[in-house]
Amino acid sequence: MKSKFKNFFKGGLGQLAIPIIAICILVIFNLFRDPSFFSIAIQHNNDGNIVLSGNLISIINGASELAILAMGMTLVTAACGGQDISVGAMAAIAGSAFVKVLKSTSVINGGTVIAGFLLACVVAMLFASFNGTLVSVFKIQPMIATLILYTCGRSIAYWINGGATPTVSSPIINAIGSFIPGIPIPTPVLIVIAVAILFKLVFHFTSLELFTQSVGINGSAARLNGINSTFIKLLSFIILGICVAIAGSIGVSRLGLINHETLLLDIEMDTILAVAIGGNNLGGGKFKISGSIIGAYVIQMLTITLYAMKVSSTDVKAYKAIVIIILVVIGSPVIKSKIQKLISRIKARKQNTIAKGAV
Repeated sequence: MKSKFKNFFKGGLGQLAIPIIAICILVIFNLFRDPSFFSIAIQHNNDGNIVLSGNLISIINGASELAILAMGMTLVTAACGGQDISVGAMAAIAGSAFVKVLKSTSVINGGTVIAGFLLACVVAMLFASFNGTLVSVFKIQPMIATLILYTCGRSIAYWINGGATPTVSSPIINAIGSFIPGIPIPTPVLIVIAVAILFKLVFHFTSLELFTQSVGINGSAARLNGINSTFIKLLSFIILGICVAIAGSIGVSRLGLINHETLLLDIEMDTILAVAIGGNNLGGGKFKISGSIIGAYVIQMLTITLYAMKVSSTDVKAYKAIVIIILVVIGSPVIKSKIQKLISRIKARKQNTIAKGAV
């Protein structure tokens, strides 16, 4: 047990230590505040299907889009040493393309949904490639390069559907945004699991993880070793584009309509924070997708906790900012280094005491 504890904190607290500790603190706090906070109920929804409900289900369900975007953002951060601040706007564009196809037919069936999703993927990948080209080819800092789409992306989403906010109603769309009949777990949660497994398989069967980390740590050295750093950076943006299309499609399916102004509004900031809380270096290099996923759930759990405490929606962002600043500072390399030095000093004193006692 002691060796496992040491391994967990090895290397400056360990990359997953901060998000896991944050989750544990929030769990303990809520258990003391309200022991029933994590209770799960079984009930029937409006369609008469048996579903799970409760704060815990709301947390894992509500963080679905954020977790998916955080996975893609982690790759961009690791490879490029910067973040894409246009993911919310691109999600609106992808969602608009998704709805455009759905509204092109009188009856929405499986084929229409698949066609709409594929178009959303293509559109999101094209816009993500635009961002990636600015970063990888023209060497523009990621946050500046993506500021273009952050500014005009929702206007493009507005143009796609002629300024309208069309609704889409279909059992298939409802199932994607809520529950599949006969399955009590929210569908977005299942989609997050599927995306995470896909990332795991890609990393297992390819060298993408190694190449991405190599480019992020030292792009020049990576090129000398035969790694095309320009392609890796561009690929990371394209993968983020696919994640954006998935998140945008889920968002549309939840609401049953496309609203270019509100769809995943401000999610880009939460996405960057999820990556940071997950222990990933925002300057690029080594990364853990699992850390970003946990970071997304930390943010969502904090949000649900604040709402449960009757904090007004206008104050939630301020409280979230305070807590997140604390978490990010604690997880910073400077603080990790100081804690590691403190632990080393304590160990050294303990060893000296033991040595003196032996003498």
